Amino acid sequence: MRKRQQSQNEESSVVSPAPSGNQRPNTCCFCWCCCCSCSWNEDRGELSGRSTHTAKLESIQVEEECQNPDAEDILSWSHNFDKMMKSSAGRNFFREFLRTEYSEENLLFWLACEDLKNEQNKKVVEEKAKNIYEDYISILSPKEVSLDSRVREVINRNLLDSTPHMYDDAQLQIYTLMHRDSFPRFLNSQVYKSLLESTEVSTTES
Repeated sequence: MRKRQQSQNEESSVVSPAPSGNQRPNTCCFCWCCCCSCSWNEDRGELSGRSTHTAKLESIQVEEECQNPDAEDILSWSHNFDKMMKSSAGRNFFREFLRTEYSEENLLFWLACEDLKNEQNKKVVEEKAKNIYEDYISILSPKEVSLDSRVREVINRNLLDSTPHMYDDAQLQIYTLMHRDSFPRFLNSQVYKSLLESTEVSTTES
């Protein structure tokens, strides 16, 4: 009788383990935002792709700071926003100006989209797309960029099938916003004026 009770106790301890404090709650949706206890949101701090994404962006930022523009480039930026944006040095000075207007996230979003478009690995694309959504699209993010409802609807339709070009419409909208709104103020800013003055001085000395 004692052996039978001991056997039953051992079976019950195997069948009914104590609940773990790390047990995952039921997920409620498949979105990438922070509005609910999504399984992805819950695990995002443990994903190795997150650190890879951060390292990639850091390398982009370092590259921006490593190249110096010449006088001809600086003068040409005032007539050609596209040329400035294709220049790592131009983007660097433009970013410095955007930081003074608290709108640096627009350029960071654009850079992240460029980085995504150059990615071919499907899993890496999915992870980078999720990071972009969390950092710049989610309404709960402090770095949320300003997008209209049409563009947001396109993004939401593509959430479960990530591609390198899923943010193209959003990227174009932010690019246009920077061109029309921020760029004219940049040309009149102290950042650009100081850059022109330093160019004039160096040209005179040479």
